[in-house]
This record gives sequence, C-alpha cells and structure tokens, in this order.
Amino acid sequence: MIRRLNRKNQGFTLIELMIVVAIIGILAAIAIPAFIGYVQRSKTSEAGSNLKNLYQGASSYYSRENWGQGIVRGGAAAAVTYCSVAGGVTTTNTPGPDKTQLELSAQPPSFQALGFSVGDPVYYQYGIENSSDQCGIAASQDVYVFVATGDLDGDSVQSRFELAAGTDNDRQFIRAPGIYVINETE
Repeated sequence: MIRRLNRKNQGFTLIELMIVVAIIGILAAIAIPAFIGYVQRSKTSEAGSNLKNLYQGASSYYSRENWGQGIVRGGAAAAVTYCSVAGGVTTTNTPGPDKTQLELSAQPPSFQALGFSVGDPVYYQYGIENSSDQCGIAASQDVYVFVATGDLDGDSVQSRFELAAGTDNDRQFIRAPGIYVINETE
C-alpha cells in the first residue's frame, strides 16, 4: 500500500507533458494568425471613421459656402451657387505600420477648409480626389472622392478605402451608401 502511494505522487510522465505541449502548440498555431487578422481589421476601422469625418466637413463646407446672387424681388428665388475645395491633395504623412500625427495647420489648404483634423495618430494617408476649387456645382454632379491609403504591415502592398460624395437632383450634398475597399487588410 505504501508503494502505491509513492508511485501516484511522482508527478506527470514525459509523454503526458509532451502531449500537453503539442496541444498548446496546435492551439497557438490556430489562434495567432486569427489574432493578427483581428488586429489588422481593427486598425482599418480608422479609415472609415476618418473618411466619414471628411464627408461631414465637406457637407458643412458645401452648406457654408453657398451664396445668392442678386436681390430677390416679387417672389423670385435667388440663384444659389455652391462651392467645393481643390482635389488632388493628400495629407503630409506617409502611410505605414507606425502611426503618425496629423497637424491641421501642416495640411494642404483643402483639408483646412473642410476642418479635417484628427486628434489621435493615424495609420493612413488621406486624400481628396476628383474635385476642383470651383463654384457653381450642378445637380447630380460627382464632387469628391475621399481616399484613405495604408500599408499596415510595411510590405509595400497598400490598402485603399474610397468614399464618394456629390449632389442629388435637388443639389443636396449626398454620399455613396458605402465605402469602396481594395485590399482591406493587404
């Protein structure tokens, strides 16, 4: 009886320990790639949020920068002209795996006019495309394409997010219902 008690108190065998290590290795092999993908997808949420901020700034600018021509007489409506900012510009940061701080005062005038500012450092470089510094925006006209470009893993393959905005038949400023994405997590 005493011999049996001593044998049970000896601990785990080498085979039992190897089986536990193998199971932990298999679980890690499954979990680590899933975790890395989850982290990259969480970083991409920044792009959508900041593109929506650009749209809101452009919508505010569109409403603020309209003006009526002439004097309204006898129930006639004044001609209203809406304006947009220049496109073909990007923020001054370089997209990469490390975050960079965007200072509004250091950005091109188009971003300043839209009031685009981000308090936290960012992974993406932001741009305004398909726009010109013009007034007289017509009904049903494409006005802006807001773009976020990133390289989250530093491999020179970039992801791209686009949000289009324009006017409807009543010259109200509207946006596309979704964000167009290319290579979301590269």
